[in-house]
Amino acid sequence: MSASNFNFENSLNEVSKLDAPLQRGPLMRWQRKALEQGRKQSEIKCGNSRNALTPLQSTNTRTPGKSGERSAGTKKTPSKSKTPNKSQDRFIPNRATTDFSRAHFIMTNSENENPDDSTEPDYQQKLSEAMGNQNQEGSKILSFKQKAPPVPEGYHSQLKVLYSSSKSSVTKCSSLRHIPQTSERILDAPELVNDYYLNLIDWSSNNHLAVGLANLVFIWNASDSSTSQLFELEGPEEYITSVKWIKEGSFIAVGDSSGNVQLWDVGQNKKIRTMGGHASRVGSLSWNSYILSSGSRSGAIHHHDVRVAEHHVATLDHHVQEVCGLAWSPDGRHLASGGNDNVLNIWDASLGQDVTPVHTFTAHDAAVKAVAWCPWQPQLLASGGGTADRTICIWNVDTGMKVSSTNTGSQVCALLWSPIYKELMSGHGFNLNQLTIWKYPAMTKVAELMGHEDRVLGLCTSPDGTTVASAAADETIRLWKCFEPEKTTSKSKSTKNSKGSTSVLQKSLR
Repeated sequence: MSASNFNFENSLNEVSKLDAPLQRGPLMRWQRKALEQGRKQSEIKCGNSRNALTPLQSTNTRTPGKSGERSAGTKKTPSKSKTPNKSQDRFIPNRATTDFSRAHFIMTNSENENPDDSTEPDYQQKLSEAMGNQNQEGSKILSFKQKAPPVPEGYHSQLKVLYSSSKSSVTKCSSLRHIPQTSERILDAPELVNDYYLNLIDWSSNNHLAVGLANLVFIWNASDSSTSQLFELEGPEEYITSVKWIKEGSFIAVGDSSGNVQLWDVGQNKKIRTMGGHASRVGSLSWNSYILSSGSRSGAIHHHDVRVAEHHVATLDHHVQEVCGLAWSPDGRHLASGGNDNVLNIWDASLGQDVTPVHTFTAHDAAVKAVAWCPWQPQLLASGGGTADRTICIWNVDTGMKVSSTNTGSQVCALLWSPIYKELMSGHGFNLNQLTIWKYPAMTKVAELMGHEDRVLGLCTSPDGTTVASAAADETIRLWKCFEPEKTTSKSKSTKNSKGSTSVLQKSLR
C-alpha cells in the first residue's frame, strides 16, 4: 500500500472521531428538562405564576413546596395537606371562586351608585349574569317553536325559504277513539296522471268508486270488489281530466283534455251525451241537482243543464288561469271556484249571463285546488293552497270573513269534511305526502296517516262516511277506515247489525 493511501486513511479516522462533545445540534432530553425546571422556578420567585389564593378559597388545597429532596435525617411532619415532591406541579385555582372574584370586580367597578350594597335585587341579578348563569328569559341558545320562522323581508317568493321536519307534532284532543294508522286496502292505479290540477277520483252514493287512468275510466264496485272498464277515449293523445258522480243515481260526468264533458249511465254502461264548449281541458266538475258546472284551463266556468238539448245555460268568466277547484254548497246556494291564479271566488246560484262573484278571496299565495263545504254548516267553506302557500283557510260566505287560517307546512292537495266527528281531513304533497285529520273548530291535529310515497292528488269518502279513498301520484289508491262510528252497547242495535244492517262498504272490506 502506498504512503498516500495511509495518509488518506489517517485523515478519515481523525474526522470520524467522537471523543469530544458536538458543538452543534439539539440538546439532550435531560438538558432540556433541566432548563425547563429552572425557568419555572424563576417564574415562581418573580411572582409571575397565578398561585395567589383568593379569600374564599377552600383550605384543603395543595401548597407548592421547594424543589429538591429532603435530607436523610429529616423526619416527615404529619399534615392535613400533602406537599408535592416535584417542583413542576403547579397549583390550579378553583375556577368557581375565580369567576366569582372576577364578577365582583366587574360589578364594583361598573356601578357608581352603592357598589358595596349587595342586598339590592339588581345587584344579585347582574352578578348572576356576570358569573355566566344564563338562566334569564330569552337567553337560551336553542329554543323550540311550533311554527317555522317568518320569511325575511325582501323575498318575492316564499318558495325560496322552505322548512321541513322529520316528524311533526300532533296535539292530542279530548277524543280518544282508535284511528287505524295503516290503510284498510290498497288498489293499484297504473298510469294515474300526476297532475296537481286534475280531479280523477270520486265515490258515488251507490258505492261505486270511479277513477280516471290515462285515457280510461274504471269503476270499482266496493260491494263485491269487482272492477270494470267504463270507456276509453279514442284520440291517441287524449286523457281523462276529471270525474264526478251525480248526488243521487248512477250517472257520472267525465271531463277530458279536448274540452268535452261526457255523461254516462253506469248502470246500463251507456253514454248519454257529449257536451262541448270549452276551449281547453276540463279539470274540475261539480253537480247542483240537474245543473253540471265545469271548469276549464282557459279560466271559464260553464253551467250545463243536462235536461235540455241546448245544455250551455251560463258562463262564469272571472279567473285568468285554470280553474282547478269547483264545489257547490250542500244547500245549492253558492258555488266555490279556485284557480291557478291564487283566487277563490264565491258565486251565487243565479244563472244570468253577466254574473260577478259574490266574494273574491285572495288570501292564498298559490293555486287553490282544495275546496270543500261544511256539511252541517253550509255557509262555511274550507280552502287549501299549494306549495307556496301551504295553509287551510275557513271562510264564512254569508259575512265574507275569514274564520281561521292554519299553516300545514306542506302543499294542500285535497280537503273533505267528516260529519260523524265534526272533523276536517286534508291530503298533502311535499314533504311527507300524508293525510291529516283536524279537529274543528280548534284546528288541532287529531292524527296523521302515512303510507303514500308521493303526493296525494285526490280524496273522496264512502256513502256512509266511514272510509276515505286517497289517490296519489305513486299510482295507488288507499282506503282508510278513519271515521268509523264508535261501537254502541245497545242490545237492539247490535242485534240489528248482526242481522245484516252493516253497510255494504264494510262488508266488502272484510
